[in-house]
Amino acid sequence: MIETIAKWTIIVFGLFFIFVGLIMLLKPQKAREILRKAGSTNFINYAEITIRMIPATALILSANISKYPEFFKIFGWFMLLTSFVLYFVPRQLHHKFSLKAADILKPFYFQLISPFAFIIGIVIIYSVT
Repeated sequence: MIETIAKWTIIVFGLFFIFVGLIMLLKPQKAREILRKAGSTNFINYAEITIRMIPATALILSANISKYPEFFKIFGWFMLLTSFVLYFVPRQLHHKFSLKAADILKPFYFQLISPFAFIIGIVIIYSVT
């Protein structure tokens, strides 16, 4: 039961990557605006971190049924532990980092890296199906 829920969470996570890839490709300015909002308010900051923990946990729980169990465990634990660390990083520092990243990543760069989001999403879905 838990593995089934984790599997479907991973599939949604893969679809999320594909959706993000579409936004980056078709609406790169919107992707940049979204990046600028990371850590901008307490709600956005802590919601982002908490939501990130859901697929991280699912990666760990679905590792045994995935095609790449070691990778799922390592990546899941990495996401989970870095999420816990981010709870203690001052929100303003997180927001400052996202603003700087958005300044560096021009819309063209979002379009350039969008295929990687598609690939990651497809590989994540393939790994549990």
